[in-house]
Amino acid sequence: MHTVNEIFIEGDADIICPRIFQLAADIQDWPTLLPHYRYLHVLERSETHKVADFGASRDGFPVKWKAKQEVFPETNRITFLHTGGVTKGMWVEWRLEKRENGVSVEIDHELNYPIPVIGGFFAKHVVGRLFVENIATKTLRCIKAKVESEFPKCVI
Repeated sequence: MHTVNEIFIEGDADIICPRIFQLAADIQDWPTLLPHYRYLHVLERSETHKVADFGASRDGFPVKWKAKQEVFPETNRITFLHTGGVTKGMWVEWRLEKRENGVSVEIDHELNYPIPVIGGFFAKHVVGRLFVENIATKTLRCIKAKVESEFPKCVI
């Protein structure tokens, strides 16, 4: 299963990119920022990584997983390796790219189940389409709304 969710956040890229990165990296704050997150418990942390238990909701259906996050501020990248839950083994990468009038934010998910025939189907149609795409889209929309409300465009 491979999914890509992306959104464009308008504003001065040099100003908003660090804020977007901070919101994405500060996973401990996601339950207050993202209404579809039920909880998040950081179990381990250093300057460059966190390990956490995540709990979210897909339109009322609870989902949970455990993941290790690594941050790469110099390249505007954040990665996650899911280490527990149905998505165990899923690789996730956030990429922020400055553009002329804003920042393009992309979340790339990759998951392969080692079960022949049904593994790929389950990963793509159940995990990917029903859950990952839905939750990632909501996450990006919330971050966009937050950043664009904090840095409104100046109309002359």
